[in-house]
Amino acid sequence: MVLLAELPPLADAGGDTVLPPFTPAEIFTQIHLTSLVALFLLVSGALYGYGVYRLRKRGDHWPPGRTVAFVVGGLGSIAVVTVTGIEAYDDTLLSVHMVQHMVLAMVGPIFLALGAPVTLALRTMRKGPRRKLLAFLQSRLVHVLTFPLVAFGIFIANPFALYFTGLYKLTLENDWLHELTHIHFIVTGCLFFWPLLGLDPLPNRWPYPGRALLMVLSVPFHTVLGLTIMQDKTLLAGDYYPGLHLAWSNPWSDQVTAGGILWAGGELVSVTMLGILVIQWMRQSEREARRIDRALDRAEAEQARAAVAAATKITEEAAANRPRTDTE
Repeated sequence: MVLLAELPPLADAGGDTVLPPFTPAEIFTQIHLTSLVALFLLVSGALYGYGVYRLRKRGDHWPPGRTVAFVVGGLGSIAVVTVTGIEAYDDTLLSVHMVQHMVLAMVGPIFLALGAPVTLALRTMRKGPRRKLLAFLQSRLVHVLTFPLVAFGIFIANPFALYFTGLYKLTLENDWLHELTHIHFIVTGCLFFWPLLGLDPLPNRWPYPGRALLMVLSVPFHTVLGLTIMQDKTLLAGDYYPGLHLAWSNPWSDQVTAGGILWAGGELVSVTMLGILVIQWMRQSEREARRIDRALDRAEAEQARAAVAAATKITEEAAANRPRTDTE
């Protein structure tokens, strides 16, 4: 296993160096820890774990499922595509980049939202920092960015702006811009999914029917984008991929594969998200039904107590007003 570096590239006949063909083994034989995303993963995991530790230390409960969702599903899925061998090929094969895009923009943010990190922070912070966090959550900026239609527009428009302009080629040629693109995918995904699927107290929380409708509307987007990439008569990033001179890769066929991954993967993830939303909707309905039952039970108990009190009062008044006999 190679730490902090890629495997030694192979040399071609002309003396240039190229990566070996991409295989599943490459994913597990490389680790890349020198990136902004790796720092994000380390800090996020440490803060979340510390929050859970503090809650348990004072005897409070934190659902284990949320911890698993955040650490394993969220941070884990992001790590798989950013600190393994996938990172070495994300600027070499468009298909690998598209897998990375799907995970960073969809899979990771969904599980991060289900981990409820904001709720965890609010329960563990001191009063001062907690007030500042609540003020930020209620700020105009957060209200605008988390408004479902705004977040939906950003989520839909960004990939088109990235892939069908010169920006995508720039991200491949500039390491820092490439890293920022990864962060950008995560942020835009969180902005879209957090208000829809998240458990945290965010503004602009739509009712479940509205959330489900927005999720359904997001499905055709992946189909359109994927088919557009598959049928495009020009290569994304222009001459960048042919300029790599990889004898084992055809940029045209790889682009078709990348479009298919985006199409099929996007629909699969969207349907899964819709299923999660429906489950949340059903659970919320069950909780509401139990709340109403408890309220009705309390109302019935109050009525019963009031009836008993009234009957007792009538009995006492009747006894007090009853004429006394000589024997009494």
